[in-house]
Amino acid sequence: MAQVEMVMPKMGESIMEGTILSWLKKVGETVEQDESVLEVATDKVDTEVPSTYTGVLQEILAAEGDVVEVGKPIAILEVDDSQVQAREESVDQEVEEAAVEAEAMLEETMQEHSVSAQKVQPKEPEKSELGRFYSPLVMTIAREEGISIKELDALQGTGKEGRVTKKDVLALLKTKNPKSFDREPGVREKRNGKPKSKMGIQPSPAIFTGEDEIIEMDRMRKMIAERMLESVQTAPHVTSFVEADVTEVVNWRNKFKKPFMEAEGQPLTFTPIFIEAVANAIRDYPMINVQVKGDKIIRKGNINIGMAVALPTGNLIVPVIKNADRKSIKELSLAVNDLARRGRDNKLTADDLSDGTYTISNVGSFGNVMGTPILVQPQVGILALGTIVKKPSVIETAEGDFIGIRHKMFLSHSYDHRVVDGALGGMFVRRVADYLEQFDTSRTV
Repeated sequence: MAQVEMVMPKMGESIMEGTILSWLKKVGETVEQDESVLEVATDKVDTEVPSTYTGVLQEILAAEGDVVEVGKPIAILEVDDSQVQAREESVDQEVEEAAVEAEAMLEETMQEHSVSAQKVQPKEPEKSELGRFYSPLVMTIAREEGISIKELDALQGTGKEGRVTKKDVLALLKTKNPKSFDREPGVREKRNGKPKSKMGIQPSPAIFTGEDEIIEMDRMRKMIAERMLESVQTAPHVTSFVEADVTEVVNWRNKFKKPFMEAEGQPLTFTPIFIEAVANAIRDYPMINVQVKGDKIIRKGNINIGMAVALPTGNLIVPVIKNADRKSIKELSLAVNDLARRGRDNKLTADDLSDGTYTISNVGSFGNVMGTPILVQPQVGILALGTIVKKPSVIETAEGDFIGIRHKMFLSHSYDHRVVDGALGGMFVRRVADYLEQFDTSRTV
């Protein structure tokens, strides 16, 4: 029998740590491969972590409530030697295949850009003189706060085998400059459990009376509050509004919603139609599909549309439809319904919530005619969809103008004014409206 470490898995591109909510197995219990062992919360989603082996849970290394970095051991499993050998062979094969693929991609890139090997002079990363390993999270904090490798080497780590942890780096920052650390932390951390403004502005204290009820925020609401504060402090928000005539869209959907329900057993909503229009507009204006990193603009290669979904608790979550511009209306409808259902049932995974490049929020579902949504960082655009209402409207024809009843809705486009000017922000939302107003009613689902 062999003992293997179960580590905190990577649960998304930007997720560096997770909080252990509960252990689903006790020490001494048998665990099957792919069976859930514990529940973990990240800043994006709560998810169950399965075992990669069949064996017995020998030891739990991290307690409920602990925050653990990705890749750090959380439990010890006792398994058969044959499983370990098979796992090692599988990993070796994956590494070999990845190396071959990476080499082929590098060769292709070199050919495309005609870059000679002599011209490539990669910059050597700064290394620890003591040969110590520092996690990506620790290195990210060090870079943001200007902490040198020598300073990290001088730290006495409190982690396993003396490894330097996030807590050690934060303690160093507080020692170096307590006032600066408290007022303008470069690291986005909670201080004493409360979100801190980057400008050090403290909210006015609340005044309580005997008739007031104090409600403790749940974990998700705390995260939402922190993300919203971070977003408005990061990006200067501007909103442009357009009113769209969606009569043709309404008529088309009314024509096909019953056949779609009969064929697929699912409703045909307006959301996939809106997502298609947004994806088409992004193709026309790709600089809406960007992110900001320092003084650089990163134009994203994929169009991944996030859609805000209301949970039974009243909180919102934003699952993402990957490569939305490559999907048909039917594929978008099935994806939208699946993500909405799993969102309400708390079955979304971290991957469902990652890699979004643009977001829509249907405020019309609450009867609102328009809204000014807050950006989902690091995206630079978000579109609020107002409710669809019947309105008297001037209709222009070759025979003259007349008044008719049309279905109208407001589109509210909030964008990051650091990189999206009013012209681009306004033209983009106008193009979304154009796609909706010129909807092809002869198409089928």
